[in-house]
Amino acid sequence: MNKKIKTDAVNQLFDAILCLKDREECYSFFEDLCTVNELLSLSQRFEVAAMLKANNTYLEIADKTGASTATISRVNRSLNYGNDGYNMILERLNHQC
Repeated sequence: MNKKIKTDAVNQLFDAILCLKDREECYSFFEDLCTVNELLSLSQRFEVAAMLKANNTYLEIADKTGASTATISRVNRSLNYGNDGYNMILERLNHQC
């Protein structure tokens, strides 16, 4: 885990996220917290991760998501050498949490 991001403010943000009860609450909170572009970028990265796990090619992913090859590469690096966050959540979603 990156020690630079482990701060009281980040802990407070994560505690707030963990208090969200449903998708509508997520929309309300994240629309206030993020710009539209920030939220779309986060969702794009998550979609890229799912497609990489499904063995889609960079070209297929770029065509479907509009993500740059740099973004796809960064997500792929996180999938392979990161903290397993993407893998953990994608596995849970496959089993509906």
